[in-house]
Amino acid sequence: MPRYEYRCRTCGDTFELSRPMAESSAPAACPAGHDDTVKLLSAVAVGGTAAQAGPSAGGGGGGGGCCGGGCCG
Repeated sequence: MPRYEYRCRTCGDTFELSRPMAESSAPAACPAGHDDTVKLLSAVAVGGTAAQAGPSAGGGGGGGGCCGGGCCG
């Protein structure tokens, strides 16, 4: 189940809730019981290393890359 991060506008507390995607926009009360909360945008962590995203990762091969969906090489 995905975790969503929220911030309480009343007390400033930041908290997380696990809930189904269908309920991601439903109101969430903070742990202190305040109802004025906002869902925060969270960064997504992706595994891997920078070495895997070498020069050919963009699909353009050495040099020019691609433009407009077709390779310009």
